[in-house]
Amino acid sequence: MKKISSVILLFLLFIGAIPFLSSFTSTDSNSNNPIIKFPYKKAGLSERQAAAHLLSRFTYGATPNQIDEVVKMGLENWLQQQLQANQPDDSLNAMLSDYETLSMKNKEIVNTFPRNNQQILRKAIKEGKLEKDTGQFDKKANRAQLEAYMKANGLKPERELIRQLINQKILRAAYSNNQLQEVMTGFWFNHFNVSLTKKDCIHFVTCYEKNEIRPNALGKFGSILLATAKSPAMLTYLDNFRSVANESGSVANEAGAKRLRELYAKQLELRNSGDTSQQFKDVIEKIKKSQKAQGLNENYAREVMELHTLGVDGGYTQSDVTNAAKVLTGWTIFPMQEMYGGKDFMTKLIERVGEDKLKQQGFVHDGDFMFTPNKHDKTEKTILGKKFPANEGYEEGVRLLDMLAHHSSTAHFISKKLAVHFVCDNPPTTLIEKMANTFLNNDGDIKQVILTMVNAPEFWSKEAIREKIKSPFELTVSTVRALNAGIAQPYQLANWINKMGERIYYYQAPTGFPDRAKYWINTGSLLNRMNFGLALASQRIPGVTFNLAALNNNHEPESTEAALTTYCKILMPERNVTETVKRLTPLINDPQIHDKVDAAAGKAVSPQMGQTMTGDEMMTTNDAKKGKKGKDKNEESSITQMQSKVGSNSMINQVTGIIIGSPEFQRR
Repeated sequence: MKKISSVILLFLLFIGAIPFLSSFTSTDSNSNNPIIKFPYKKAGLSERQAAAHLLSRFTYGATPNQIDEVVKMGLENWLQQQLQANQPDDSLNAMLSDYETLSMKNKEIVNTFPRNNQQILRKAIKEGKLEKDTGQFDKKANRAQLEAYMKANGLKPERELIRQLINQKILRAAYSNNQLQEVMTGFWFNHFNVSLTKKDCIHFVTCYEKNEIRPNALGKFGSILLATAKSPAMLTYLDNFRSVANESGSVANEAGAKRLRELYAKQLELRNSGDTSQQFKDVIEKIKKSQKAQGLNENYAREVMELHTLGVDGGYTQSDVTNAAKVLTGWTIFPMQEMYGGKDFMTKLIERVGEDKLKQQGFVHDGDFMFTPNKHDKTEKTILGKKFPANEGYEEGVRLLDMLAHHSSTAHFISKKLAVHFVCDNPPTTLIEKMANTFLNNDGDIKQVILTMVNAPEFWSKEAIREKIKSPFELTVSTVRALNAGIAQPYQLANWINKMGERIYYYQAPTGFPDRAKYWINTGSLLNRMNFGLALASQRIPGVTFNLAALNNNHEPESTEAALTTYCKILMPERNVTETVKRLTPLINDPQIHDKVDAAAGKAVSPQMGQTMTGDEMMTTNDAKKGKKGKDKNEESSITQMQSKVGSNSMINQVTGIIIGSPEFQRR
């Protein structure tokens, strides 16, 4: 431990990281200018500086010459265009065309990507493709037969589903012309967080983001709240799909939930084997009893108030949570093949009885959502002082969510979260009040709330300009955009994002990632960010290509110092880079800087990462390795060729890498 600490300390002293760290809480010299049709002139900003600020907030980073484009169009016109989110994305769509999962529905994904080999094995045995006593098989031979069976039946490993999900997120953020929509998609996904750490969610996250989050990202808040509440991803993640009416009103417990999952698995196994014996009937009865014993599940009811709408200080009580959970009983998932209890029981019921008759009985079927009145609590409830009469069904859940969406506490909570994300970590109360009033007066219209924010002087103040710190995802994508880079292997970038502390789609808590600088910035993460900058700039990240010389019109700087000034201005346009150049100058003249950063960063672990990546979650690391021997020959050859190609430009590469890793570039 002492050895590791000394290495890091020496490194910090060498690169002057103590002033680096303090610079995250200091004020940039250029932002001292007081920062209006957007009111930026009263804040002392030029039109170009204001354009740079807009791009830093409402895109994943400016691309070369984009400030010129925004100024030419007019700042207000550019933002209005982004709020419409209807710019053509032909190039991006071409990149995404090979990702089959993006055109799949939840049920197709469930049927194409089995959760585990045991599920496939049971199916293969049932069809007579494998002998039942699989213990007689050698493991390798058995695995080969399973792989052949999967290929023949169009089945694919779950890790491929996750790969496509992460790849598309990186490509959309890097290349979409509708940048504000992508930024807001990320914001709302984090707000209505679901996680791949909960295995039951994995099949549903692709459609959750595609169908519930992105289309509603710039719409009415009530619309996105209802859409997420009915999504299989949210119903599964917070367990509301299993919440049923219970006379005693008891709350679900983990032991009971585990027992219920075990019974569902046993029922699935017996059904797949064709067993209709007394054992199967006994399992069905045990499931019914377990469901009744399990009773209410308050997870979603609590989080929809605390995290999605009212906020922790929003004025609700435990009684409100319990009654909200009762209102939302019966909100569940339409069965999908072998999902939770066999092949499409509800589909068979609809075919036998008819959907119209089921509607008359109170059933609601909307895509993958199902409301089942027989599991719904029909008692009278009172929530936040409002009575919900007895003997109601699906509509009382809709009324509850609508009431929460239009509550004054929700207006303030959502406005503050937006202000924290787009303005600064501690936004002024005056700004939040303006945004909340707009929220309440415009039916929760997010476009109008954003316009109120941008038209406020607080948005352009010195406390806001470059006072937000990029998350690892934002840092990575902003770098790619600033370099005008091509991405052939998005997963290589995902590996670095993970290393810097942000596991995309894997944040376990329903809170989503914290949106404040102190969560992202610490000694370990700072070292990893510097290492990322040097690795990317020297083109040691496979599948990411760019032309540094072209960014400077193919002019070669006269000296290392000149290169530093030139590329600071290119990568951080419309900023006063004098202090940054002064701070970075000692670094660029040390020939061993790359080795020292590698050594220090290799020994520093970001606390957000810890040692929790296992199994499929390690794919971004393991994907670059072929077998146990590490990199395959093709990858090594690719890296060697890149290193050879950029050898003559090593000075510019090193300068660029140091700029990317610097504190000033971390600001947005």
